[in-house]
Amino acid sequence: MLPFVLFASIYFAKKARNIFRVLRIKIAQINTSFSETIGGVNVLQLFCQEKESYLNFSKLNHENYIASIKMINIFAFFMPLIELIGAATLAIVIYYGGKNVISDTISLGVLVAFIYYIKMYFRPIRDIAEKYNILQNAFSSAERIFQIMDYNEKDNYIDYNFDSNPPFTSYNTQKTKSHSITDVSEIEFKNVCFAYIKNEYVLKKISFKIKAGESIAIVGQTGSGKTSLINLLLGFYAPGSGQILINGKDINKCDISSFRSKISTVMQDPFLFSDTMRNNIFPQHTFISKEQKNNILRNSNCQQLIDRLPDGIDTVMSEAGSSISSGERQLISIAKAFARNPQLIIFDEATSYIDSETEHIIQEAFLNLAANTTSIVIAHRLSTARLADKIIVINSGEIIETGNHDELISKKGFYFRLTQLI
Repeated sequence: MLPFVLFASIYFAKKARNIFRVLRIKIAQINTSFSETIGGVNVLQLFCQEKESYLNFSKLNHENYIASIKMINIFAFFMPLIELIGAATLAIVIYYGGKNVISDTISLGVLVAFIYYIKMYFRPIRDIAEKYNILQNAFSSAERIFQIMDYNEKDNYIDYNFDSNPPFTSYNTQKTKSHSITDVSEIEFKNVCFAYIKNEYVLKKISFKIKAGESIAIVGQTGSGKTSLINLLLGFYAPGSGQILINGKDINKCDISSFRSKISTVMQDPFLFSDTMRNNIFPQHTFISKEQKNNILRNSNCQQLIDRLPDGIDTVMSEAGSSISSGERQLISIAKAFARNPQLIIFDEATSYIDSETEHIIQEAFLNLAANTTSIVIAHRLSTARLADKIIVINSGEIIETGNHDELISKKGFYFRLTQLI
């Protein structure tokens, strides 16, 4: 009967593993929906979508319920089947053993001992079968964890067949020895193309070079590909074709962590943790002298904000820093960027949603940070880009103009028209 036990265990293990996978996915979807609903409750209320949100959540919850029922059905069939095989084995022993007892081939004691041993044999099999199904649940959960742990940032490479003459250099996705970045002396984009969806190109043939200490402004209309360009530079995505070179080496062959350690980024909507302002600006285990901290707070124009808070720099921020304004969060983000002492600073449209006075304060803080530092500024408001050494104008994913502010104004091209719209 042992082959029947093994067959049943293997068959139902596969069934259970698939159901557990579905359950893990459904639970993840429920958690995502729950988190988004709580985080966006004001938007739901504003657009009267409470009922729709409830129905969507109920649908996900019901799908999770159906998957749970399927899992219970598998257990409800599998465990009695093991019991049935055990009972059948016992019946066979009694049948043949009884015949042998009647014919005096074996004694009654041997039969009783055999029956007892069969019961002892199937008891651990039932326990193992139950634990085996629990193990399937653990395996399906582990698969979700390993999917995250094994994720390679370069795995999102897509080999685009982009017509060109000469052809683009394919982005190398094979694992090679990584070069550690000790300093950022030069950054170069060479014929870089990128698309989130195949054949729908966000960036096309992007080529430019940034030298150490140089400030570059990237301007263009919404959707022109400015933020996508920064995401490529930071290694969040891999270009479909072309190369990004750091100090003359392909970024694919560089240690991306060592490169990121030399960069500070001031995002459009900075995120603050539910912790003290001190820990948000100066992460724990960061060794900075008191004088350096004071200089950072002063140069980032954060000192006035800190002086207004009840506990000063030790004031605990609310979730995502919602208790302070967008401009104040930007100042804290700039102070945090100062604390990293970066070799490259990226300023991503950080003045888009604030008033002119706050914009001036943030620009002043940024100029303090960017002095003698390589900087990339992405801006909708062209006042942020005027002081850059070079301005790159992007439209529909292509570079259409390059030069400083005066040169581009004199050309009276796309950049000139943008300035007229302000």
